[in-house]
Amino acid sequence: MTISFEDRVAIVTGAGGGLGRTYALELARRGAKVVVNDLGGSRDGTGHSDAALKVVEEIEAAGGAAMSNGGNVAEFGQMEELVAKAKEKWGSVHILINNAGILRDKSFAKMTMEDFELVVKVHLIGSANATKAVWETMREQNYGRILMTASSTGLYGNFGQSNYGAAKLGLAGLTKTLYLEGAKNNIRVNTLAPVAGTRMTEDLGMPEALFKALSPENVAPAALFLVSEDAPTNMIVGAGAGAYHAAYVTLTPGVALPLEERTPEGIAAHWDQIIARDGEIVPKTGGEQSAVVMAALGKIGGLG
Repeated sequence: MTISFEDRVAIVTGAGGGLGRTYALELARRGAKVVVNDLGGSRDGTGHSDAALKVVEEIEAAGGAAMSNGGNVAEFGQMEELVAKAKEKWGSVHILINNAGILRDKSFAKMTMEDFELVVKVHLIGSANATKAVWETMREQNYGRILMTASSTGLYGNFGQSNYGAAKLGLAGLTKTLYLEGAKNNIRVNTLAPVAGTRMTEDLGMPEALFKALSPENVAPAALFLVSEDAPTNMIVGAGAGAYHAAYVTLTPGVALPLEERTPEGIAAHWDQIIARDGEIVPKTGGEQSAVVMAALGKIGGLG
C-alpha cells in the first residue's frame, strides 16, 4: 500500500538543505503541505541565508504546497509563531520532524561551556520547543506524528562530540516519555539516527563513493515511515546507505545481593552476573526497572 500524506500538514525544521530538504521534498511529493523551516545559517549556527525559500520553490515547481519559515528553534516564541502561521494557512499541523542542528566539535578538554550549551540548546531544547509548540494542537485533534533526530554519537559515542552526543541521547530520552504522554491522543513519537553525507559531514574525509551512498535520499524512507499514519511509536531507528536497523535501551536481569554483600567489594564479586545479558529486556517505561529490582529481591526472600 502506498503511504500518502494527502491532507496532512508537516513541519520540517532545518529543511534548507541536506536531510531536512529531502524530507520536505518527499513529504510534498506524497501530498503533504510542508512548512520548510530553516534559520539558514552555516553548520556552526552562524549567519543566515534564503535556503528555505529555495526549497519551497522546488516544491511549488513540482506542483506541491509549501511555505518557508526562518524561525530559530532555540527560541520558543518563534516556534509558537511558526505553528500559528501554519494553522492560519492550512488549518492544523499533523507532523513534526525535528531535524535542525549545528556542530561545534572539539574534545571536551578544549571545548568551551558556551559551545557545549549552544549545541544542547539547538538540538535538545530546540526540538522540545518545536514539539511543545505543536503538542496541544495534536492533542486536541487526536493525531500527531513527531520525529526526533538522534545520532550514533548520542547512542554510542564519538570522540570530539560530547556536546552533540549529550543532546542527541537526550532526544532519545525525550521520545521515551512523550510517547507515553501522547499515546491516549494518538500522538506517536519516534527517534531517527541517520548516517548521511551532508553539509554536516562533508569534511570528514570519507571517499566520494561512500559520500554518495550516504545520500539523504537513502535516509528519507525511514523518516517518512516513522511519521506516517501507521507508524510505530517509541522506536529508535538507524538509517544510512540503504541499510536500516533498530536500537534499544535494554535492561539485564541483574542480581539482588544479601545485605552483607551490598558493598563495593560485593559489586565487584558479582559483576559478571550484573552485566550478563541472558534474559535482558527492553522496558517500555521506567517503572519496569523497579519491577526487575523487585523480581531479583524475590529470589533472595524479599527486601532483607
